[in-house]
Amino acid sequence: MADTETPFLQQLTAGDTDEDEDPPPLAGVSDFRGRPVRRASSGGWRSALFVVVVEIAGSFAYFGVSANLITYLTGPLGQSNAAAAAAVNAWTGTGTLMPLLGAFVADSWLGRYRSIILACTLYVLGYGMITLASTLPALRPPPAGDPSPTQVAFFYGSLYLIAVAQGADKPCGVAFAADQFDPGHPGERAARGSLFNWWYFSMAAGITVAVAVMSYVQENVGWGVGFGAPCFVMLAAFAAFLAGSPTYRLLHTPDDAAKTSSSPFARLARSLLAAIKTKKKHQQQLEVEDESSEAARSVLRLMPIWAACLAYGVVNAQIMTLFNKQGRTLDRRVRIFDDLELPPAALQALGPATILLFVPIYDRLLVPALRPGALTPLRRVGTGMALSALTVCVAALVEARRLDTARQHGLVTVHAGGSTATVPMSWAWLVPQYVTIGVADVFAVVGMQEFFYDQMPGELRSLGLAMYLSVMGIGGFISSAMISVIDRVTSSGGGDSWFADDLNRGHLDYFYWLLAGLSAAELVMYLCLARSYVYSNRRLLR
Repeated sequence: MADTETPFLQQLTAGDTDEDEDPPPLAGVSDFRGRPVRRASSGGWRSALFVVVVEIAGSFAYFGVSANLITYLTGPLGQSNAAAAAAVNAWTGTGTLMPLLGAFVADSWLGRYRSIILACTLYVLGYGMITLASTLPALRPPPAGDPSPTQVAFFYGSLYLIAVAQGADKPCGVAFAADQFDPGHPGERAARGSLFNWWYFSMAAGITVAVAVMSYVQENVGWGVGFGAPCFVMLAAFAAFLAGSPTYRLLHTPDDAAKTSSSPFARLARSLLAAIKTKKKHQQQLEVEDESSEAARSVLRLMPIWAACLAYGVVNAQIMTLFNKQGRTLDRRVRIFDDLELPPAALQALGPATILLFVPIYDRLLVPALRPGALTPLRRVGTGMALSALTVCVAALVEARRLDTARQHGLVTVHAGGSTATVPMSWAWLVPQYVTIGVADVFAVVGMQEFFYDQMPGELRSLGLAMYLSVMGIGGFISSAMISVIDRVTSSGGGDSWFADDLNRGHLDYFYWLLAGLSAAELVMYLCLARSYVYSNRRLLR
C-alpha cells in the first residue's frame, strides 16, 4: 500500500521531481483533443486538483441537500418518519448504485473526461430543478395541507436526476484524478499513492461545510436558498473543471480500443462465462488462460469481499436519517454562543470534521509508527468495519438513555401524536457515535477505494470504484427494506412502531442493536475471507 511508505503531505510535491529527465511525449495518453502530451505541461497535482475541486463541490452540493432531506420530507412534504427514512435510503442507495452503470458507459464509450462533463451538466440541472421545487408557488408544497402529486413527482424527479449524475461522476472522478499520475514514474507513483487520502480529505471538507452551514440556512433562511446554493457551487466547479482541460492526460479512449477489440465490459462478460465453464470442467486450466480471463478472475475474487462489506453500508445509511431524527429530540443549544440552537443535521458535521482531523494523524503518526505493510487495504477495511459495529452499539446505548430520560420526565404518554417533545438531554451525547463513524470512514472507505481500484485491471478501474460505491448503495437499499418491514411488523395490532413519529414512543435502540448483531456477523465472515485473499498487486503489501 503506497500510503504506508510516504506520508501524503510529503508526497504532494513528489510528482514534481525529475520532470526534465523524462523524454516527451508520454506514451498511452493524450490531451482532450487527442494530441500528444508532455510531462512538464500536463498531469500531476496541477491537473488532479481541478478534479478535486469538482469533488469538493459535489460533496458540498450532495450533502447540502441530503443531510437535511429527511426534515424536508417530514416537513413540507408531510411524510412519516419511517416513510421518509426509507425514501432517503432508497435515493442514496440509487445514487451509489448508478456508478455501476456509469462505469460501464465510461469504460466502454464515453471515457472518464466526457463522463465527468456529463455528470456536471446533470448536477446543475438536478440541483436547479430542486431549487425550483422549493421556490416556485406552483411547485412548492403549500404551508398547510398535502402537496399535490405533481409537486411530489417533480421533487423526486429532481432528486433522482442528481442520482443519475452521481452515476456518471463517482466512478470516474477519482479514477480520472489518478490517471493524471504516471505509475511508471517514481515521483508520480508516490504522489498517486497519497491521492486517495487527499481525495477523501477534500470530500470531508466539502461535507463539513455543507452540513454545518446549509442545514442552518435551510431551517432559518429558507429551503429555496438552502437548495439554490449547492446549484451555484456546482456550476462554479463545472467551470473550473473545464478550465483545467488543457492540462489533463486522457488515457487512450474506449473508441481507440474498439478498433482492435470489443469493449472491456464485453470481453469481461465473455471471460466470466468462459471462466465459470472452465472451472466446472477443468479447474487446472484456469492457470493458463489469457489476460481477459485474468481480469474475469480478478472480478470474481473481489465479489466475496464486496458482499462481506455490505453491513458497513447499512450502518452508514443511518447517519442522514435516524441519527438526524435522534438529534432533533435533544437539547441542541450551545450556551457559549448565547444559547445558539444547532439544526439537527448540523450534528452530522461531526463525522466529516473527525475525518479532517484524523486523516493527517493517520498518515503522519499512525502509518510511520507501524512496520511497513502492517496496515494493508484489507486490514484497513476490517478495522473500519469493527469501528462501524462499535458505532451502532454506542448509538443504541445513547438511545436507551434518551428513552429512559423521556420516561422519567413524563414525555412518553403526554405526546402521543406525530411530534416528539424535546428531551432534557444535551446533544453532546451524540458526539461519540458521530466521531466513531468518522474514524471508521477513514479506515473503511479509503481502504475500499484503494483496494477495489488497485485490484481491478487498468481498463476496468472505473468499475472497481463503482463496486466500492455500490457497497453504500446496496447498504442503503437493505436499510430501507429493513426499516419498512420492521415498521409494519412492530406497528401491527395498533402498537407503536420502533420508528414511531413520536420517537419517545419508539425503540430506535432495538434497531441499533439489530444492526450491531448484523455488523458483528459480517465482520466475522469478512475476516475469514480477508485472511485467504491473495493480492494481485504485491505493491500493496510493501
